[in-house]
Amino acid sequence: MTRRLTTTAGAPIADNQNSLTAGPRGPVLMQDYQLMEKLAHQNRERIPERTVHAKGWGAYGTLRITGDISRYTRAKALQPGAETPMLARFSTVAGEQGAADHERDVRGFALKFYTEEGNWDMVGNNTPVFFIRDPMKFPDFIHTQKRHPRTNLRSPTAMWDFWSLSPESIHQVMILMSDRGLPRTPMHMNGYGSHTYSFWNEAGERFWVKFHFKTMQGHAHYTNDEAAAIIGRTREGYQEALFDTIERGEFPKWRFCVQIMPEMDAEKTPWNPFDLTKVWPHGDFPLIEVGEIELNRNPDNYFAEIEQAAFSPSNVVPGIGFSPDKMLQARIFSYADAHRHRLGTHYEALPVNRPRCPVHHYHKDGAMNFTGQQSGVIDAYYEPNSFGGPVEDPGVAEPPLRISGDAARHDHREGNDDYSQPRALHTLMDDGQRARLYANTAAAMQGVPQDIIDRMLAHYEKVSPDYAEGVRKALKS
Repeated sequence: MTRRLTTTAGAPIADNQNSLTAGPRGPVLMQDYQLMEKLAHQNRERIPERTVHAKGWGAYGTLRITGDISRYTRAKALQPGAETPMLARFSTVAGEQGAADHERDVRGFALKFYTEEGNWDMVGNNTPVFFIRDPMKFPDFIHTQKRHPRTNLRSPTAMWDFWSLSPESIHQVMILMSDRGLPRTPMHMNGYGSHTYSFWNEAGERFWVKFHFKTMQGHAHYTNDEAAAIIGRTREGYQEALFDTIERGEFPKWRFCVQIMPEMDAEKTPWNPFDLTKVWPHGDFPLIEVGEIELNRNPDNYFAEIEQAAFSPSNVVPGIGFSPDKMLQARIFSYADAHRHRLGTHYEALPVNRPRCPVHHYHKDGAMNFTGQQSGVIDAYYEPNSFGGPVEDPGVAEPPLRISGDAARHDHREGNDDYSQPRALHTLMDDGQRARLYANTAAAMQGVPQDIIDRMLAHYEKVSPDYAEGVRKALKS
């Protein structure tokens, strides 16, 4: 049966080819409401792009739990045998929506799990660390990744100036300039929660946790020259690879693992386990395999299901909690607030963001409220009430989070060792990996003032004299 074209109000349209005019040569009439509607809607087709992670690619899938971590968490989605539908979105950090996919950049790795207890979002990257540890510096860092206000061009000088003045960035910069800074496809990279989160179990015991998603496709990377050739052919290489792979029925998978630390052990480590620029040594905190994620369905509409997908670390479920990680604490607010600005007050009522479990709350009204009152009882539009409206459940109360210390602006760089972990990573690399690290670093420094380069080389010297010398030689070649 032929579908009949209608207006947005449902009225049938007789002619969608010609405007209403006063004769063949006459002007268009304002009463052509169908024309006005099409033009007005086109003017409003775009929404603000994400300030960060604007260019992205995504798909639906399933989380399957095969291990048993029930002694650490009561989260139902993480119990043995559980299967949970999910959505994944991968992205670059710095590029705008029209940027090329195959640029050297950190990749976002965001997961939304539609659990029976509400949505659990894991908002991470393809690296286990980040450039900064204090959220006060996040807007400054992102400014260096975006366009210069005068030239409207990306500025290597701004990037290296910031990094050279922020030694906590060295670990992440090293990973960015390594092979893993340019994965071939979204399927050929790991994902990490990056932040330290917490688990809590039925007994009210808390454990610190790091989340890892290990690619089962194997790691594969491009060199700068190989990526440049691909960009000359297509700016959508990641989208093509992810979409086409799933369409062919070749479903990518990742092993889901965790690192666990007993709550009080955080006071014993010589490094801060809540520092986003640090990793937890696997020798001290080995990976525990929990299950796997599989991506097995492409979205039907990119805009509705990927562009409007909203992930926030504030979305946790009973059994999963937060930590004193400063960056995490700030992102708990900033991510959800970004979505309220970009998508609107009711962004979590959009189909892609809507929980698959019952939702009851007392939020009221606001623009684009198309679900109405969510308390479930018409007279219960406030709380407490006498009309059977939803009430709190003390049974899902999270155990207290231990905190201590004086409220002050503590210098986050004081007493921090920003060189040992990059040194350990440098030691793990083979000669070929180091050579590519040096070459990629030198290439990214082209056009940067010498005093900034010298400042960065001084940091590399503290990591390893070989590191600094390797970059120096690469700069001269």
